[in-house]
Amino acid sequence: MASRVRVSICFSLLVSLLFVSSISATEEESKKEFVLTLDHSNFSETVDKHPFIVVEFYAPWCGHCKSLAPEYEKAASVLSSHDPPIVLAKVDANEEANKELASQFEIRGFPTLKILRNGGKDAQEYKGPREADGIVTYLKKQVGPASAEISSAEEASSRITGENVFVVGLFPKFSGEEYLNFTILAEKLRSDYDFGHTTDAKLLPRGDAVTGPVVRLFKPFDELVVDFQDFHVEALEKFVEVASIPKVTIFNKDPNNHPYVVKFFNSPNAKAMLFLNFSSQLFDAFKSKFDDAAEHYKGKGVSFLMGDLEASQGAFQYFGLKEDQVPLIIIQTDDSQKYLKPNLEPDHIATWLKEYMDGNVKPYKKSEPIPEVNNEPVKVVVADSLQEIVFNSGKNVLLEFYAPWCGHCQKLAPILEEVAVSFQSDEDVVIAKIVSFFSVIKFSF
Repeated sequence: MASRVRVSICFSLLVSLLFVSSISATEEESKKEFVLTLDHSNFSETVDKHPFIVVEFYAPWCGHCKSLAPEYEKAASVLSSHDPPIVLAKVDANEEANKELASQFEIRGFPTLKILRNGGKDAQEYKGPREADGIVTYLKKQVGPASAEISSAEEASSRITGENVFVVGLFPKFSGEEYLNFTILAEKLRSDYDFGHTTDAKLLPRGDAVTGPVVRLFKPFDELVVDFQDFHVEALEKFVEVASIPKVTIFNKDPNNHPYVVKFFNSPNAKAMLFLNFSSQLFDAFKSKFDDAAEHYKGKGVSFLMGDLEASQGAFQYFGLKEDQVPLIIIQTDDSQKYLKPNLEPDHIATWLKEYMDGNVKPYKKSEPIPEVNNEPVKVVVADSLQEIVFNSGKNVLLEFYAPWCGHCQKLAPILEEVAVSFQSDEDVVIAKIVSFFSVIKFSF
């Protein structure tokens, strides 16, 4: 009997120990960090080991970095089981010793994620989602071939959905200069677009009438399909970049439009922006006339955007516009000149744009009023005082571009105030702020 008790006790102890070990292992696993921490001392050695690695450059004080951290860690955990594992890492770019690394990779804001291939020899900016599932999906595509073969109608329909830009190379065979240049293009632009290649035109939408070699770009706007047959890499790249921008970019609260809005503002063209209430009964008439104008001036150095009044408050603050001027067109050139036509009707669009193109429209000078009193530690800058306070003052100026509604800007405000107070006695230093439309665009996304 005593022997049975001892056996029972031993068995219970064994079960308990196994249970405790299991808990400890689980806790150990939950505490494990899957995102590698890199710095100047181990960066090169670690990157050299991996043909593909993603590195986040962050600053500890950055609110966006703090929001990304748990999603990035969760994604790293999932991707550690990928075959082969996809490695995610991070570098504190705010640390003085790591600033040379940040400079090497042209880090200008936080967080910035870089996809490094071939031991860091090839670097591309990560342009995917910022939540765990999206990061995982995006990086799984990035780690595979830049362009995947389309060999069936099912593959074609699953990949060419009509909801995004998709670039397909059609070739008689997967060799030769045209095919090689297409693969170079796909590798270069894989962070921005999806690529595929095939030898069978019948697999593609509207493929019966096309013969290769040709590059066919599918998009969810305008003419839907565009073909191109100049296989020089630079020509291919320019074709994809131009063809993937809508004739008229739509700026509203639909996140599907955001990538095209970013491309619009990154363009070197003059920017013609029509702002109106999208719920207006005249919306269709305005859109039709504006589309006609965009088609007429295609390739003539002007890009076109329609902005919904509800989503465009940052633009109105930046340009000093008023809602009672809507519907309006404003054009901004690359030298920051602005031209305005307020309270217009659909039939005014073509006439006014012709006057602008002919050089018969005077620049628009209005901005938010220059403050009558501007004696706070942080000086307020508006468009009309930018030259005087910032560029012509001969002083060292720290200028914050901010959006009034932005939570991160609001958190920064007392810190900027404290910095300004500490420099109040230095006549050679100015701490200032200006409302920025383009920062509004960036923060909105």
